[in-house]
Amino acid sequence: QVQLAESGGGSVPAGGSLTISCVGHGRTAGSYIMGWFRQAPGKERELVCSISSNGFSTYYVDFVKGRFAISRTTANNTVTLRMNSLKPEDTAVYYCAATQYSRMNSANVNTWAYWGQGTQVTVSS
Repeated sequence: QVQLAESGGGSVPAGGSLTISCVGHGRTAGSYIMGWFRQAPGKERELVCSISSNGFSTYYVDFVKGRFAISRTTANNTVTLRMNSLKPEDTAVYYCAATQYSRMNSANVNTWAYWGQGTQVTVSS
């Protein structure tokens, strides 16, 4: 069993930056691929990026490449998402997720076993 807890959401103007974090609790948390999804009002939850259990491999969807950076601290099972050059369309609830057997680029939410409660990110124009 893995428990995920996000923190760090908030409101920023367009072009600004924000960092959100997720801590994974549980004996096996360090063995999971971790990812960030987001869900805007009226839209489906979508994959943003992910990072391997050892932190050596990352995956980004095209619309965040060059703007977002995911990192992982294995010592305390913390995954951080640094978001730069934010746009109003980045406004969403951001969710941390964990999977042990899925591919890193799996956008199917059903293949991710554990989820955090979400943190709101709002980008004003």
